[in-house]
Amino acid sequence: MTNPVLPGFHPDPSVCRAGDHYYLAASSFEYVPGVPIHRSADLVTWEFVGHALPDAAVVNAPVGDAGASSGIFAPTLRHHDGRFWMVTTSIRDYDRGQLIVHAEDPAGPWSAPVYVEGAAGIDPDLAWGRDGTCLLTWRGNDPAGIHQVAVDPVTGARLGEPTVIWTGTGLADLEAPHLVRRGDWWYLVVAEGGTHKGHSVSVARARDPRGPFESHPANPVFSHRSLAHPVQAAGHADLVERADGSWAAVYLGIRQEGSFPGFHVLGREAFLAGVEWHDDWPVVVDDAFDVPARDHAWEDRFDGPALDPRWVAPGEAPASFCETGEGLALAAGRDADDGEQLRMIAARVLDRGWEAAAHVPEGDACLSVRIDATHWYGIERVGGELRARAVSAPFDQVLARASAREGDVLAVRAVPTPPGIGAHRSGPDTVALGLEREGAFVELASLDGRHLSTELAGGFTGRMLGLEALGGPARVARVTYRPA
Repeated sequence: MTNPVLPGFHPDPSVCRAGDHYYLAASSFEYVPGVPIHRSADLVTWEFVGHALPDAAVVNAPVGDAGASSGIFAPTLRHHDGRFWMVTTSIRDYDRGQLIVHAEDPAGPWSAPVYVEGAAGIDPDLAWGRDGTCLLTWRGNDPAGIHQVAVDPVTGARLGEPTVIWTGTGLADLEAPHLVRRGDWWYLVVAEGGTHKGHSVSVARARDPRGPFESHPANPVFSHRSLAHPVQAAGHADLVERADGSWAAVYLGIRQEGSFPGFHVLGREAFLAGVEWHDDWPVVVDDAFDVPARDHAWEDRFDGPALDPRWVAPGEAPASFCETGEGLALAAGRDADDGEQLRMIAARVLDRGWEAAAHVPEGDACLSVRIDATHWYGIERVGGELRARAVSAPFDQVLARASAREGDVLAVRAVPTPPGIGAHRSGPDTVALGLEREGAFVELASLDGRHLSTELAGGFTGRMLGLEALGGPARVARVTYRPA
């Protein structure tokens, strides 16, 4: 499997089935609304249906650099007794415990969150035993291991004291537990090895969801580590039974490009594999599904009553500073000479090669590609001047300037590095900053894309296309995004 089912920044996928459809939730970190949910009839083609956490106060991520990769960590999505349930961690509310919301429809509305106190940790999971007891399972740190406690998911009340049910195989970073029942067995599916190139999936099983668990004799059961596979960091898997009785798994992976050590820029993406069963143990079949490449082009003229849900904002709700109707009205963002992005809307970059443009008839503005608030490349219009700018904290440089003309359109392009080119010094791509003038792209500057990779910028997110007003308000007539 080389094509993700959800490309771009969709890490930590969790999947469930309700009737004839599958639903997938992903981590969202500092972006609001949080926890995007998609629906599919075949596990291959997905459509967006809503966000589980629309409230910026629940996401609880600061605006600006302090919010980078904070907010909402890995979720679990489940369907039980006619309701959808989502459990996750807001990392700044770590000490409050895991948060749970529910909904009749994954498109919303979702309930206000409840918190399970005394359940500090990350990567929570919900499962219901045969007796109807709801079990919360998560990665805890004191002591280290996979923890579990019975809860009332409606109120968040604990119905006992937490216990450690498994301590893993000895690989680093035991996390991401999911409890899955098949027949008389309960399977504890976990991630180990860290969420980079050592990432892997391990499994233990028990007759009771509380254990005791026996480890698969050949753990880890799935990994791409040390393989010449184009998808690396494979792990953080969740299993689902299909309507025909067969099984599948979703997992995260990264696609690195460029010279050693390799650079991934789109974030951790969601991939799909098959699952077979031998001696009542799961066997991951990497190439069980054919996932074709897709055209992700879009244009937004902001003429509807609300923003298209592709747009999110770091640390605050987009509706708090922008309005749609006759284009997009953006309230003032950062001062033009400040390098830390603050109030902006952003959309996931979905392709290795792409181009985007923004027509801004009023006000000063910036169109950028970003990893976080202090790692971005952008084309800015400030007064009568266009500026190509690169920020990779603590460095901040205007690379080129040009006089703006009426009708100029802000434009950014990313061109992937061809395999084998500049083998010892190549980044993953080249990002060009410029403008569209009379239908032609005019480049002002181009940069190696590695400064907008996770390997250099750090964090858990991926590239986003950003749009912000500078100094005062601005109006945007349209934005286009096209795969190259």
